[in-house]
Amino acid sequence: MTRMIKIFDTTLRDGEQSPGCSMNLKEKIEMAKQLEKMKVDVIEAGFAASSPGDFASVKTIADTIKDSVVASLARTVEGDIDRAWEAIRGAASPRIHTFIATSPIHMQYKLQMEPEAVLERAVAMVKHAKKYCSDIEFSAEDATRSEPAFLARIFEAVIKAGATTVNIPDTVGYTTPDEFYEFIMKVKSQAPSLEKIDISVHCHNDLGLGVANSIAGVRAGASQIECTINGIGERAGNAAMEEIVMAFHTRKDILNCDTRIITQEIMRSSNLLTRITGVKVQPNKAIVGENAFAHESGIHQHGMLKNKETYEIMTPESVGLTTSMMVLGKHSGKHAFRNKLKELGYEVNETELEAAFARFKSIADKKKQVYDRDIEAILAKETVQVPKIYSTERFVITSGNTITSTATIMLVKDGKKIEKVARGDGPIDAAFKAIEKIVGRELELEDYQLQSVTEGQDALGDALVKIKGSDGAIYSGRGLSTDIIEATIYAYVNAVNKMIYQEMQGKADTVIEPVTL
Repeated sequence: MTRMIKIFDTTLRDGEQSPGCSMNLKEKIEMAKQLEKMKVDVIEAGFAASSPGDFASVKTIADTIKDSVVASLARTVEGDIDRAWEAIRGAASPRIHTFIATSPIHMQYKLQMEPEAVLERAVAMVKHAKKYCSDIEFSAEDATRSEPAFLARIFEAVIKAGATTVNIPDTVGYTTPDEFYEFIMKVKSQAPSLEKIDISVHCHNDLGLGVANSIAGVRAGASQIECTINGIGERAGNAAMEEIVMAFHTRKDILNCDTRIITQEIMRSSNLLTRITGVKVQPNKAIVGENAFAHESGIHQHGMLKNKETYEIMTPESVGLTTSMMVLGKHSGKHAFRNKLKELGYEVNETELEAAFARFKSIADKKKQVYDRDIEAILAKETVQVPKIYSTERFVITSGNTITSTATIMLVKDGKKIEKVARGDGPIDAAFKAIEKIVGRELELEDYQLQSVTEGQDALGDALVKIKGSDGAIYSGRGLSTDIIEATIYAYVNAVNKMIYQEMQGKADTVIEPVTL
């Protein structure tokens, strides 16, 4: 009989802690809805006690999501657990996820606690969490560098105290598949109560073994895997959800496991996360890389023409890829556009539809053909934006190899038009400096990327700009246009809007340092 493995997605918590992957509230909600659409079993919405912003996002996600368990991380501290419960109490299925380090090095140098004190704290806080809800997960941070006998003792104790899931994390990505399998089996042999509850594994990818170790954990009896979309996360990241899911899906004959994940939503989830964070996956990334289903070798192409199974072990369609072309044009109506969105799997309200349709018509006037990827880029841009504190009214750029580049830009704020002129080392630099003059502050540019969404001379330019705020946080903005200068200006203004919006929300002050399991 095929075993069903629960997928615990921590993209919004551990994943967001990855440098450059911060998300605002609206983006987190959009991502959470997509995870729910994929049928993720558990969504770890964040670390509610870490900051007012994290609390707000966890609470909003908990109040929004209906078909997945919503979890909040908490240290084994009463205040953290109280705050976590306050954030998730409105969830249809709430979970408190509490943790404490159990390895000798962490207990001595980080916690400065004796093992017995760690065990007592773990038990007391699981009991405290149990007062609030029935679904309690306990994690032993740095478990794979802990003593098996001590882990067995603490697991037996927290299960008796009410834990319903016990997580065995490879926090620093240190273990190997065979070693991890033997380690879990050894702990289980000394902690018989583990047979009564869900065993979870949370493997980091420091040695590139996150997915392999996760599967080894399942072989040893784990019934839940903690992972992230695109494998984002601290340092080298986490086990990639799409790789785990498709490994089970493709090799049921060997692994005898499956998940309830709707695999056709994988590419959309990957692309949405990329557009929100601005962090692309490498072309050769398994499952979601742009080369994952590409074939250039003549021998490979010949085999593919004869039978696709010669070089493809899964179909592109199984992960949500399609080769269909968007054939709507500038004469297409809103009804046809709405039908195309449904075909692509998007559900939008009337406000979002109006904005996306207007953007589509503008692009259709400039492009001969509008592709599915153009539509997805438009939707991603229109549905995860923050309020437009500044909007672009017009711009004029003069540039050449014999003159100094000059940018004249007019932005609108609160109905008032503001225009500034600046010179720079090239048109992009000049445009950025003009925007800085309008905003009234110097901004530190962290990253700037430009790529085409599709092929051809009339392809949409997709610009990504990352700036550093006064709080040290990184804010990313995207812009789309067939004019790459226009796309870049849109992206920069979008990043500025995000920064100001976050400052207005009071999210900049972080109370607790992020943690990773």
